[in-house]
Amino acid sequence: MKVILDLCVVPIGVGVSVSKYVAACHRVLQEYDLETRLHAYGTNIEGEWDTAFAAVKRCHEVVHEMGAPRISTTIRVGTLVDRDQTMDDKMTSVEKKLRE
Repeated sequence: MKVILDLCVVPIGVGVSVSKYVAACHRVLQEYDLETRLHAYGTNIEGEWDTAFAAVKRCHEVVHEMGAPRISTTIRVGTLVDRDQTMDDKMTSVEKKLRE
């Protein structure tokens, strides 16, 4: 099943700058051959359910291996079974309405 999810991984106990952990997690997502879009407060991910969630698990493993004793993660998930829709499709639909 295809999924589009929004992922925000927040390492706790590592200080105020978390960009190196975000970069490490983003590298993990790229290894899983997922469509990703980094944004200011997380990453949008598009792909197969099992692959996406395996990548999220691996993000946690990597961030812990980097020394984060705790991680708080927020995930929003959407699935469609009535038609195919990509992140680009969703953005195009909104942009079209903005031009109207």
